[in-house]
Amino acid sequence: MFDVSFTELIVIGVVALIVLGPERLPKVARTVGHLLGRAQRYVHDVKSDIQREIELDELRKFKQQIDSTAQDVNQSLRSATDSLRASGDSLRAELDDTARTVNEAAADIQRTIAPHPAITAETDTSKLPGTPATLPATAAAEPTPAAPAASQAEAPKSPSTGNAT
Repeated sequence: MFDVSFTELIVIGVVALIVLGPERLPKVARTVGHLLGRAQRYVHDVKSDIQREIELDELRKFKQQIDSTAQDVNQSLRSATDSLRASGDSLRAELDDTARTVNEAAADIQRTIAPHPAITAETDTSKLPGTPATLPATAAAEPTPAAPAASQAEAPKSPSTGNAT
C-alpha cells in the first residue's frame, strides 16, 4: 500500500514509543492491528465483489449469446417446418386432384362397360356382337390303360450243404 521501508518503520516505532509511552503503546498497537485487519478484509471483500460482478457480467453476456443462438435455431426450425408443411399441403392437393381424376375415370369406365338396360339375364348374349359363343362341352372319357400285373420272380434258393463225416 505505502512505500515504507524497514528503517522508516523503526523510526516510526521509536517515535511512537517516546510519544505514547511504554504503557499505552501495546493498546495502541493492538488497535492499529485490528484496524489494519479490518482494512484488509474490506479491501478483500471489495475485490471479491468486483470479481463476482465481472464474472456475473460475463455470464450475462454468455447467456445472451446462448439465447440469441437458441432463437436463431428456433426460427430456422420454424421456417423448415413451414416449408415442409407447405410442400406437404401441395402434395396433398395434387393427390386429391389425382384421386378425383381417377374416380371420374373409374366412373366413366363403369358407365361404359355397364350392360345396356335392355339386356337382362334371360337374353342370349352369345348372339350379341363382340361376345364369344360358348362351345358345347364334349368331354369323352377315354379309358385309362390298366397297369400290367407285376409278377414277382422267386429268388433262387441256395442249396444247403452239409458235411457228414
